[in-house]
Formats: sequence, structure tokens, C-alpha cells
Amino acid sequence: MCAARKVAYFYDDAISNFDYGHDHFMKPKRISMTHSLINHYKLYSHLYVYEPQPAIEEDLIMFHTPEYVRYLEKVSNKKIAKTFEQNPFKIGDNLDCPIFPGVFNFSQISAGGSLDCAQLINDGQHSICINWAGGLHHAKKSEASGFCYINDIVLCILELLRFHPRVLYIDIDVHHGDGVEEAFFLTNRVMTVSFHQYGKDFFPGTGHHDSVGDGEGKNYSLNIPLHTGITDTMYVDLFKNVIGQVIDKFRPDAIVLQCGADSLNEDQLGLFNLTTRGHGECVNFCLGLGIPLVLLGGGGYTIQNVARCWAYETSIALGKSLDSKLPPNEYSHEYKTPFLHVESNPKMENLNSADYIEKLKLSCYERLKTLEGAPGVEFQEIPESLRFKDIEIEEVGEVDKDQEVTYDVAEKDPGLVSAPNNIML
Repeated sequence: MCAARKVAYFYDDAISNFDYGHDHFMKPKRISMTHSLINHYKLYSHLYVYEPQPAIEEDLIMFHTPEYVRYLEKVSNKKIAKTFEQNPFKIGDNLDCPIFPGVFNFSQISAGGSLDCAQLINDGQHSICINWAGGLHHAKKSEASGFCYINDIVLCILELLRFHPRVLYIDIDVHHGDGVEEAFFLTNRVMTVSFHQYGKDFFPGTGHHDSVGDGEGKNYSLNIPLHTGITDTMYVDLFKNVIGQVIDKFRPDAIVLQCGADSLNEDQLGLFNLTTRGHGECVNFCLGLGIPLVLLGGGGYTIQNVARCWAYETSIALGKSLDSKLPPNEYSHEYKTPFLHVESNPKMENLNSADYIEKLKLSCYERLKTLEGAPGVEFQEIPESLRFKDIEIEEVGEVDKDQEVTYDVAEKDPGLVSAPNNIML
């Protein structure tokens, strides 16, 4: 466990008021459940707690098209059923991204927290920032996708790039981080690395190992497609080896880590066999690099396990240990077992052979060797942010005065080269 750190944490009580629909897999309540555990484990008093500034249109169109943003705002307050064919933005009833009351405000809170994390990193106020309501990695420039309406990650990275020449994006969600990869497919200032379940029938269907970027961005996208049943030992070893090599070659100035909890065992959609300890070890490894870090949420559809995971990873960020038994809280009746950690399933078959994992490692190393080194960025005047004013601290937890605060493969997919969502930097 790491030494205590100065950690910024973003949370808005309103997040639990939003509802995708009774039968929908995505449950915003999981953020409130996470927050409850953070409170009852007494982590809250060690965090610097901020209420996010909701993102406004000027923030959102840094990446998304104005037409898309305005449509999302319009349907947020009015129930409009649209079929897939009628709706170019893929938002509507009977779609993965349904219309629900307040969907625009929900997206504003999610994106606002991630943008605020970037500002605190840019201002040097914090080197570790958390927004568990963020991490919605599937949204495209003018299209909702995979339960995601606004891509807060892309917005966060764009803000970080105002002050940081190179940003590393890492995705440990069970699904491929397609929206983020696609946005930065043509640039060498952002490296995207995604560890995900891959197969022709698994959403979103992208993320083949041969999808590596294009133009100046060639080999700045790394995809690690995995089969079902992967365990902690294999996953963590692969993660540390690949990310260690990426750090040595790319030398990022900031890292954004998407911590989707659907890669845990027992998730309703994912089929990995990871425990909270293994998932958390990836977070711990990134914290140990001593590079400014933004931790974001993402997927996770067994919501009790999402809360367990992100509360545990908040403790890792703080350098605190947690009792293995959950503290009594307002959601206690929703936990089938009273324990913090999600364990692996010993009966689940791991379809990732040692040989397959070794080939993935070697292939990543070979691609990284083709990079000449960290790309240089010509001196340029830092553009004024469209968004930011000073962030006021809503409430600051008391940090112990004597604590040391430190800052520390399958069928090929079509690729993203001709996609309309690439960002030119």
C-alpha cells in the first residue's frame, strides 16, 4: 500500500437521481453506493472533496458537434421516441442509449467532474484526481454509444494537453475504449492502451491488436484483446509489463486511467475473472509511477461490486487500508455478502493461454520499438480555456498533520482510419 497522498475527489449527490430505465444495465446509483462506502470507511475525511462544475455547451463542443449537443439537451426535458433509422445520433427508446429525464444534466455532471480533474492537474493543485462518475469511453463526436452520451475522457485529455505535451490513456474496462482511441487515432501526443475482452459478438467489436493508429499516430494506439476467464496473475503481469514499456518509450506527462469495474468476476456483461485486488493492483502500479493521474469510472453492471471496487481503489489512492468487512451503510441490504473484496471463480475456464499472452507482450514491445521516442512539441502559447474559473472547494477533509503528502486474436476489425471522429492536434 502506498504512502498517504493529497487526493482530489469529485462527487455530486444529484447523480443518483438519474435513471436509464428499470431494465437497463447502467445504474447511476452505483456512484452513490461507492460514495456511501467511502464515507462509512471514513476515507472521506482524508480526501479533498469537490462538487463538479456541470459542463456547459462551450465545454462539450471542444469534441462533440454543436448539433449533437443541442439535440441531447433538447430531448433531456422531453420524451421523444426515435427509431435507429430516424435518429442520426443513436439516442432514443429501444436503443442502448435511451432518452431519460435529465440525460443532459447527467452528462454535464459526468463531463464536468472529469474536466475539473484536468484543471486541478494543470494548475498543480493536485497530482491525483478521482471522478467515479466519469469514464464514459464509447461516446463519439456526434453519436451516443454503449450507454455513453458525452465522452468526458476525451474532454479531460484535451484539457490536459493544454499544459502537458504527452498524455497516456489506459483503459481496464472489459470493453474496448473505442471512442477515446478513435478521437486520438491520428496524433502522437496521446497514446491509448486498452485491455479488453474481444470477440466478434462482444461489444463494440473493435480493438483488434492490429488497430494501431495512423499517420502521426501510427503505433500510438495499443490494443490488448483478451479472451474470457483471465485471472489476476496473468492480467496484472501483462498490465505491468506493457505499461512499463509504454512509460519508458512514450514518457507521458499525465495519465488518465479508466477503471471500468465490468472486468471483475461476476459482472452482468463482462466475462473476465478478476478480483478487486487484481483490478486495484493496476491502479496501484499507475500511482507508483509518480506521474499526475486522473482516475475515472466506466462500466460495471453488478453495482454492489462496482461500489466495492471503486471504494477500494479510493483507499489505494490515499494509501489507506480497509477492513475486509463492509461497514454498515444505507445500502447494506443490497449486498449479498458483507465483504469488501470480489473473489475469482475457481470453476471459470481461462481461455487465454500463456503462449497467447506472451505473443501479445512481444507484439506490443515490437510496436513500441518503432517509436523514435517521446514526440517533441513545438513551443506554443497556451490557449485560454473556454471553461475554467477558479474551482471552489465545497468541503475539504481533514488530512492528518503528521502524514507525509506526496505527489507522486480473432477476426480483424475494420479499423478507425476513415472515421469522422478523429481529432487533429
